[in-house]
Amino acid sequence: MSWYKTKRDDLADEFEDVDVGETEDGDNEQEDWDTDDEMEQEKEQDDSELTFSKHTGSVFCVSLDPATNSLAVTGGEDDKAYVWRVSDGEVLFECTGHKDSVTSVLFSHDSSLVATGDMSGLIKVWRVETKQEVWSFEVGDLEWMEWHPCAPVLLAGMADGNVWMWKIPGGDCRTLQGPGCQSTSGKVLPDGKRAVVGYEDGNVRLWDLKQGNATHVIKGHDGHQGALTCLTCNKDGSLVLTGSVDGRAKLINTATGKVLGVFSVDGGKAKASQEDAEETNSVESVGFCNVLPLIAVAYLHGTLAIYDLSSQVLRHKCQHQAGIVKLQWEESSSVVSTCSLDGAVRLWDARSGTMVSEYRGHQAEILDFTLNREASMAVTASGDHQAKLFCLQRPDR
Repeated sequence: MSWYKTKRDDLADEFEDVDVGETEDGDNEQEDWDTDDEMEQEKEQDDSELTFSKHTGSVFCVSLDPATNSLAVTGGEDDKAYVWRVSDGEVLFECTGHKDSVTSVLFSHDSSLVATGDMSGLIKVWRVETKQEVWSFEVGDLEWMEWHPCAPVLLAGMADGNVWMWKIPGGDCRTLQGPGCQSTSGKVLPDGKRAVVGYEDGNVRLWDLKQGNATHVIKGHDGHQGALTCLTCNKDGSLVLTGSVDGRAKLINTATGKVLGVFSVDGGKAKASQEDAEETNSVESVGFCNVLPLIAVAYLHGTLAIYDLSSQVLRHKCQHQAGIVKLQWEESSSVVSTCSLDGAVRLWDARSGTMVSEYRGHQAEILDFTLNREASMAVTASGDHQAKLFCLQRPDR
């Protein structure tokens, strides 16, 4: 999650260091995709059904309401967040009063509340039905936010490593004491009793939310050799997948805290220091397939890697022309979607490793995206100051 905050503003600059013209085999594919005519054609191509244009700066984050998938919330560089209808782009209400770029926006589990957080650490919660602010709190630098999966409880990770947990709107508070370095990503497990949190030092902690203590700390050789960038869990919360700037993804058993597997497309030894690690192929997004024993790992250098969960064998490498920002598996199929720095959303069949479809329309990088439950719609947030809605069509639908 924190990748968005720390890297959004210089995504393009960072990607300049990557030689996108070279494939892994060393073939130069530059002529395949940057002729003037094709670039012009791509600029004009817009596959979206709807464009939301209220923001006046980059749109950093987007979330759909989980209950009906009929509302979106977006946050941006213009210090604004909007809740709007995906059917027609009509603004339901503006989340006012932020002091800095809004980098986190999330609906609660039942869609009754929406939380918005900015880079200065100001968090606000709004009741969707009344369109009124019901709670706000100012913390240190905000890294990530996450709602509890079945209660009106909000968690937030800070630059000082602490994780705050509030009951909303009452405001009862608990703190999960950090190790003194940035808390970069976090997630509440599906049982609602535990959370997994990743840190800048490469360590991962599994927390008991009721007791407020860490049940497992994955560190040293078992931990990452650089800051965590992302993490997620499987459907029952028995497994966690973490990604880091060290170019590795790690599979962790949440009951024992044991590392079950390490995944890398580069091979070789892990980098020794964080400085070195940041020069490697950073992992930007990870995910579990719900219907097959597969995982997906997305890399800054543009590779989407599909691994077999049981054998831990690399099944497919799906190459992108630019760095991948985020991936998301469909709820009930083996199709995984990606958004990337070239402004496109792509759907991939993980069984074959082939691209199913591609959607364009943005004039800049996509910084965040989300799918609805049926995977018939993607909503994107982009550096071109726009959010877009794409209808996803597949032959087997």
